[in-house]
Amino acid sequence: MANMKKLLSRMLDLILPRRERSVRTTARTFEDIPVSPASLSLDRTRITTLMDYREPIIEDLIRSLKYDGSAHAASLCASALSDFLREEISSSKLFSEKRVLLVPVPLHKSRERERGFNQVDIVLKRLPQEFRNGDLASLAPHALARIRATRQQTHLSRDERIQNVKGAFAAVSQSIIKDTHIFLIDDVTTTGATLESAGKRLEAAGAKVTLIAFARA
Repeated sequence: MANMKKLLSRMLDLILPRRERSVRTTARTFEDIPVSPASLSLDRTRITTLMDYREPIIEDLIRSLKYDGSAHAASLCASALSDFLREEISSSKLFSEKRVLLVPVPLHKSRERERGFNQVDIVLKRLPQEFRNGDLASLAPHALARIRATRQQTHLSRDERIQNVKGAFAAVSQSIIKDTHIFLIDDVTTTGATLESAGKRLEAAGAKVTLIAFARA
């Protein structure tokens, strides 16, 4: 059933121009977005997701962000993310003085060159100022690098996804990362393999890591 839905979605993308998807998303306000935080637990790893990709509104939102680079979609995602981050970071600062960094899951340079942008990065740049100027957090888009190109994960099993992203990430500078609290952020998670693999690299460099995805598929 899930594969049939994905096939239908791709067929619609071929039949209907991207503009229609973008128009639908542009007509939305934040009040229209069904934000429904949930946790995905993987062994000793927990991923917080903010929305459900199975909701048609959310699928439009994420596709407009990921494939069209929609500024409006980025702003809507930033609103959902800022509400969650404000509470999480404020709570963490009660018990820790660690500097907080917001890090997007990086694309491989060839994928980013092809797409023209990192969709998570454009969301982070639209967060309120206190998440960017150090008051609550700072942006660190280059703290993590994707050092190996990987296959598209859509049709891979969890075990295949784990192998696909194994060794794909590297912490860029331990001096930047050590003794920080990093919120590592991706657009969509299905099995959590990408976030889990990337997060381990940051933990190995000395960071406490919280994993977040805008949507769960």
